[in-house]
Amino acid sequence: MNFEDLQNEGNSSLRRNQSQTPSQAVASGIFQINTAVAGFRRLVDAVGTSKDTSQHRQKLHSMRQRIGQLVKETSVKLKALSDSARVTGVNPNKKIEDAKLARDFQATLQDFQKVQQLAAERESAYAPISHSPLPTSSNSDEQQGLDPDQERRFFLGKQMRQEVLLLGNEIVYNEAIIEEREQGIKDIQEEIGQSNEIFRDLAVLVHGQGVVIDDISSNMESSYTATTQAKTQLSKADKSVKSRSSWVRCSHPNVLIKSLLSKESISGADKSNTRAW
Repeated sequence: MNFEDLQNEGNSSLRRNQSQTPSQAVASGIFQINTAVAGFRRLVDAVGTSKDTSQHRQKLHSMRQRIGQLVKETSVKLKALSDSARVTGVNPNKKIEDAKLARDFQATLQDFQKVQQLAAERESAYAPISHSPLPTSSNSDEQQGLDPDQERRFFLGKQMRQEVLLLGNEIVYNEAIIEEREQGIKDIQEEIGQSNEIFRDLAVLVHGQGVVIDDISSNMESSYTATTQAKTQLSKADKSVKSRSSWVRCSHPNVLIKSLLSKESISGADKSNTRAW
């Protein structure tokens, strides 16, 4: 299921929610999150493969945002369900049923957080594949009528221009990666706050119902630790990419000069050999 399918499913679920009970709406939200997380996991598994392009990273980002929105909506529905139960009063069986929904929601969040951590690790370890075409030149007409020395100089000049373009493209590409890394860090920072806030709401909700869900505080702590580790990994990747980009900028003129001197020396050697013959 791709992101467009999830959007269509979300629109149709709005129509279904109009005829659902509050408990059914929460159960439906949990099901949608589970389905979306499964799709998100497949996208994460493709990071670092030949499918890992900038467009793929954008799909990953969009899917993450979509799941975050579903989590918020389901959390609101679950809280409203709990508030309604406290006001109107419910029988013990209904209270246990609602507590089970909270447990299921908790398990779904934990699963999502695990995939998020894996996504952060893989995104920091692999850069998306660039499909930018190599610079080409169709100057066959210009080569006609050139003597061997002119043709050699023409070829060297063409190769130099290609190297300039390639190095320039690498700088632009590295800067784009830096922006993606920084955006990834911001996303994870937001997710830390959102996840812990939802776990706190779950703890309050379950306490109000009189039914205990195990390890709420432990889950909050492990969630914070996992996302903090992901932040650290992305920060390291960010510094690494910035360092490489700076190196490329500094070495850009030197590489061109060395390349030019090397090619000129080769050209001179060729000329000497020609005169020797």
